[in-house]
Amino acid sequence: MFSLVYPSEPAPLVGRKAGSRDELLPIVEPSGIVTGIAPRSLCHGGGMLLHPVVNMHIINRREQIFLQKRSATKNTWPLCWDTAVGGHIGYGEQPDEALFREAREELRLSDFNPVFLGTDIYENQREKELVVLYAAIVSDMPKPAGPEVADARWWTFDEIRKAPKDSFTPAFLHEFDLISGQLLSLL
Repeated sequence: MFSLVYPSEPAPLVGRKAGSRDELLPIVEPSGIVTGIAPRSLCHGGGMLLHPVVNMHIINRREQIFLQKRSATKNTWPLCWDTAVGGHIGYGEQPDEALFREAREELRLSDFNPVFLGTDIYENQREKELVVLYAAIVSDMPKPAGPEVADARWWTFDEIRKAPKDSFTPAFLHEFDLISGQLLSLL
């Protein structure tokens, strides 16, 4: 497992003051040591502050991976296929807490046994994330919930490899290349 290490005193706020609707995220070192707090808007606005997220890849015994299609209202990569469960770790939260919260919110999923796969740093032009990666084997069809998910379905690994790359988020493709062997070894 992987845990974040919070300071005994509240971490300093980085950047501008957070607005009332701006989620506060921990700023971390790659080891998981929390060094500060920053508003989500700063973390995603080109500040390149390393902040933690959780992603869980859901697979079944038929060697398929469950993906969600991001809603059209998403600011980044709308209507692209993405990891089954993913989200930010809020300040004060541990990765496993965020994982179960996100799984309930996005897929109404609460009965699963996550397997920790490792961590990875993912960076693009807008942000830099410490991704805490998990996988879970499920037999039932997860039930997408809420406005963040436009669609969801099972994909074979070959379907993903043959589909146009712009059908998926770049972060998903990066992770799929990184962990597809680990996913298959769980079966």
